[in-house]
Amino acid sequence: MLVYYGGSALSVQSKKKILELTVSGVSDLNAVYFYLIYTKSNSSLNCESLRPILSDLQESEFKPDGTTMVYVFPRPGTISPWSSKATNIANVCGYKDVIRIERGIAYSVVFKDDISEEMLKSALNHLYDRMTEALRFKLPEEDEVFDKHEPAPLVRIELNCGQGGDKQAATERLNHANKKFGLALAPDEIDYLVECYTSEPSLKSREPTDVELFMFGQVNSEHCRHKIFNADWTIDGEKKDYSLFKMIRNTHLKNPQYTISAYSDNAAVFEGNSGTLFAPVNGIWSMKDEPVEFLGKVETHNHPTAVSPFPGAATGSGGEIRDEGAVGQGSLSKAGLAGYSVSDLNIPGYKQPWELDVGKPYHIATSLDIMLEAPIGSSAFNNEFGRPCINGYFRTFCMEVPRGDGTLEIRGYHKPIMAAGGIGRIRKQHAFKKSIAPGSPIIVLGGPALLVGLGGGAASSMNAGEGSEELDFASVQRGNPEMQRRAQMVIDACTTMDENIIQSIHDVGAGGVSNALPELVHDAGLGARFELRDIPCIEPSMSPMQIWCCESQERYVLSVKSEDLDTFKSICERERCPYGVVGYSTVEQRLILTDRLYNTTPIDLPMEVLFGKPPKMSRVAETQTIPLSKFDSSLKSYLAPSSDPILDAVERVLRMPAVASKSFLITIGDRSVTGLIARDQMVGPWQVPVADVGVTVTSYGKGINTGEALAMGEKPISALVSAAASARMAVAECIMNLVAASIPALDRIRLSANWMAAPSHPGEGAKLYEAVQAIGLELCPSLGISIPVGKDSMSMSMKWNEDGREKSVTAPLSLIITGFSPVDDLYSIWTPQLRKVEDIGSTSLIFIDLANGKQRLGGSILAQSYKQLGDEVPDLDNLDTFKNFINVITQLHKTNYIQAYHDKSDGGLFVTLSEMAFAGHVGIECELDSLSSDNIAALFNEELGAVIQVCDRDIAKVLELFAANGLSTCVHRIGKVLSGQAQTISFSRSGKIIFKSTRSKLHGIWHETSYKMQEIRDNPECARQEMENIADNNDPGLGYHLTFDPNVSVTADLALTSRPKVAILREQGVNGYLEMAYAFYASGFTAVDVHMTDILSGRVHLDDFVGIAACGGFSYGDVLGSGNGWATSILLHEDARNEFYRFFNERKDTFGLGICNGCQLFSRLKSLIPGAKSWPMFTFNESAQYEGRAVMLKIDETSGSKSIFTESMAGSSLPVVVAHGEGRAVFDSESDYEQFKKEGLDLIYYVNNYNERTSRYPFNPNGSRDAIAGVRSPCGRFLAMMPHPERVVLKVANSYYPHSKASEWGVHGPWIRLFQSARKWVG
Repeated sequence: MLVYYGGSALSVQSKKKILELTVSGVSDLNAVYFYLIYTKSNSSLNCESLRPILSDLQESEFKPDGTTMVYVFPRPGTISPWSSKATNIANVCGYKDVIRIERGIAYSVVFKDDISEEMLKSALNHLYDRMTEALRFKLPEEDEVFDKHEPAPLVRIELNCGQGGDKQAATERLNHANKKFGLALAPDEIDYLVECYTSEPSLKSREPTDVELFMFGQVNSEHCRHKIFNADWTIDGEKKDYSLFKMIRNTHLKNPQYTISAYSDNAAVFEGNSGTLFAPVNGIWSMKDEPVEFLGKVETHNHPTAVSPFPGAATGSGGEIRDEGAVGQGSLSKAGLAGYSVSDLNIPGYKQPWELDVGKPYHIATSLDIMLEAPIGSSAFNNEFGRPCINGYFRTFCMEVPRGDGTLEIRGYHKPIMAAGGIGRIRKQHAFKKSIAPGSPIIVLGGPALLVGLGGGAASSMNAGEGSEELDFASVQRGNPEMQRRAQMVIDACTTMDENIIQSIHDVGAGGVSNALPELVHDAGLGARFELRDIPCIEPSMSPMQIWCCESQERYVLSVKSEDLDTFKSICERERCPYGVVGYSTVEQRLILTDRLYNTTPIDLPMEVLFGKPPKMSRVAETQTIPLSKFDSSLKSYLAPSSDPILDAVERVLRMPAVASKSFLITIGDRSVTGLIARDQMVGPWQVPVADVGVTVTSYGKGINTGEALAMGEKPISALVSAAASARMAVAECIMNLVAASIPALDRIRLSANWMAAPSHPGEGAKLYEAVQAIGLELCPSLGISIPVGKDSMSMSMKWNEDGREKSVTAPLSLIITGFSPVDDLYSIWTPQLRKVEDIGSTSLIFIDLANGKQRLGGSILAQSYKQLGDEVPDLDNLDTFKNFINVITQLHKTNYIQAYHDKSDGGLFVTLSEMAFAGHVGIECELDSLSSDNIAALFNEELGAVIQVCDRDIAKVLELFAANGLSTCVHRIGKVLSGQAQTISFSRSGKIIFKSTRSKLHGIWHETSYKMQEIRDNPECARQEMENIADNNDPGLGYHLTFDPNVSVTADLALTSRPKVAILREQGVNGYLEMAYAFYASGFTAVDVHMTDILSGRVHLDDFVGIAACGGFSYGDVLGSGNGWATSILLHEDARNEFYRFFNERKDTFGLGICNGCQLFSRLKSLIPGAKSWPMFTFNESAQYEGRAVMLKIDETSGSKSIFTESMAGSSLPVVVAHGEGRAVFDSESDYEQFKKEGLDLIYYVNNYNERTSRYPFNPNGSRDAIAGVRSPCGRFLAMMPHPERVVLKVANSYYPHSKASEWGVHGPWIRLFQSARKWVG
């Protein structure tokens, strides 16, 4: 094993944060990476020869005097995602002697002299993640990192129940195994297994293996089999006619139309719109007209996120993406969402008056840590895989509430909710799985088996505290999104064929292949014979049980016909995606797993034993009535007499995380990849995160103006008062959000219902039944909508011992509703952004009160902010009123009357109106005379409603439409938008102002929670600058200042008789190929899909192309530096290097464009690009965070005219999206910078909203020197830029564009000009 130290592992910000957290025991620390390289025994590799891939290697040892060395590295027995990718790079780059590379961090710590043992332990805990890393005071030994132990053998569990053995003793032994392995088997399942091994002829002569029992535990866990939802129920002594699942199915039974597939696959499939399939056909990107069906799914990953937030949330998103990719014969995730529910944050120095700190189990993360780390994990996976995240929610709750007996208990989210979901697309002919032919090869596609995620399905089925800390550790998974992208590329290649060679596919999730492989063949009515050692596995010491049952991520199982196997293998090899042909399907319905290494048979079971039905669960529940107190809407009971109640309420409500800005959760995520996002969370010229709905475009294609919408709704606090009302309001809120998009009709909406509960907690089982009944048998059938997909998590309780006392926190019944619908007009997506009087004339604000004057405050944010629950909660009382409102909204989408829309939800009418003002940077004046006389109730109740902005000239028409639908009494004209620079927000009654403030002050309070989180997590200086920007009333926002007419095509005067070929170049992990291909396709080129394996193998030559376009994404997961692995694989491969050298240097008819990861590639290939020697490299953002934003770019007037891409755009400034973690331009030397400036190669740079070159965050999102965003070669034929013009080629893909341009620009926005200019140059 070679050991070398590397560069610094601590940024200034991260060092400061650690020192702040360890101030009581540490006075100073520094850290560097150390690399452990495991090589073949006769290898001659050394520091110098490894530097091309590990550029920061140092010859000397890192061991400063006077410090204690602390080494952090991946947990023994595991392989980190970093190692997998780094080793992959080394092998691709020709380092054949490298078996594996691993990386750790070496800390040199100066501990304080008086540090206690407890302080030392606390300090060390801040240096590593105990779930995924180990800590030592010396360098790890080779055997500790690179496992060379012999494979562990098969284990048999001695039940001694065959041949007339003692069943009771066997039951006791199996109970012991149940606890030892964390199988989560119920007593009736243990009895069932004992009976099987006693009576089944093929089983009674032998003992069960650990593989069989562990598999049974996973396959039959609550997580996988939903026993509670399928159980019989008796409530208050009355036996119920329906199971929970039957009530859910009732919605589809009553309203099956528009749903293609329900309950039978990894996601539900819905009828979509007419569109196209734009995909490579024999390598050529081609467009084919066909229906585009879409699918929906929402999962939760609560337990892993509580135990280890980053990997827990990352694999939560990754698993849900796989669900969307493994529908029918193969599908593809299109856009995602993420949601979080946790207990109170308790931000240091920012504790809020409603927050509680009740402790937690030692091995569970705090709510603050979860919200600092889990969203990064989820976003990192989405970003790297290439799925935009365009919707979500965030709620905190922890409150002392009464029990039925009058005593108090803590209700909250110590067991957090981490929701991951989204929409995908599928070809109609692939919506259902085909039957598998007997004898078909069964394949595991994707990553290898690893010693991670053991027992996750069972662990997630337990209430926290029931299992052991060791089992929690073992159940943690690790994510490798770059591997999942490779697997998805294989699936895509199959599904775009005329005849898809995949017969059936499943994702590998809970239970690993022990669940997925049997399920695949069982669904086809077959059995199978598998060989354990054919499952890809890179940890040699793993036992048969670990290989079969581990939950290694990024894997699918699928079947192809024997005659298609070679084709499938060739696709995998092109994409460098691992696979294993692990067995074959059999007519005999028996599951056999052999192990040729030990010549054993770990599994030999009839399928009916594994999938047989143990006795059906029966649940008995009692309704618990808890004593409730009416909420005092005067607030006098909760405040000092001198307090201003409305001001106090405003400040509390705006700071509540469920209400406050979610910016810190949103800008860390890519919301633009694919170029098919018509509405993300950020709204308007000032990019305020208040969108009600996320919307995607159906597909690329001329004239396509349709898409798909998704939105969420959840009202869990209300469930503590009324479970039925909470469920109805969750559905209603979701629909109120969804109709911000133009949906065809109410009955086109389909829902996912995700149920989180602790049904064994007193009263909660009855609440669960009540809630399911309220929407399954009553509301949804009445609305004409259905719930064809969903999930449940029935272990939402956390228990632990502290100082000898048992403590617990139980979540309220939490129903998360996600709505999906086709969209019929992308140009009629309403946002909360209030339009300025100067732009559209005088307008009015109209409040539609669907509660008809009711103002119940129970379960509201206002009540929570005063530690109250209340006794009466909002409800959907009048179904006809609600349906009529949706009907009016649907009709209004066909007009241009509505200028802004926002539903009323958390925080009430005050928050609804304030957020609209924030988004529009305007002042508003509101009168409450037509509402009830209780000002606080009127402003902060969360009854159903919405606010719309209407031009005064259109008011009569809008009011007439509401009146025609019987809604006259619901409609209130309550305010107006102020003209000029006045940005005051005021509320009055009878001419007297009851509250007045400024937009900037309220906006600042609303953003404060996000700022505090960013300040801890990111570069605090960047967080401060973003906070300060809010106060600028004069900020003009994003704007289009164009020196060209986007309607005029620069190629219009050319006789385009051919389509020159452009290589759409990608490497493994690249995800931005679709939008790049379309941009060139739409500009008159033939776009050709070229993988680096095509070039390295000699199958494809760059001599055949006039252009290359290097796409964005995460080649090799960005380990070893963004773009470095990609570039090094070219520079160290003689043939590939020559290909690129000839293309760049020996021809004058070529051009090249590198965007984002492609820009980083070009900057590392600058030795091959003529005149590029002085180009900068692109490194980590100054914010120390991934940045997904819309920013302003300016094309330099002088330099712009010298580039073939921008010659007609010179001098223009316009918005574009950025999506990168390493975009900061840094020069190798000052002389390089001076030469670069002298030659005028800084073609494109960031400007603020005043059109000035800027270093201020986030206008300059990465801190680039001189605000550099894009660079050109002196010849003008080669361009490298970090922002993504290709993602905003479609007009609707721009997060903001002026309403006046909606019809003027046509299908494409201004950035199409960059690609058209290249076509003009080619001629």
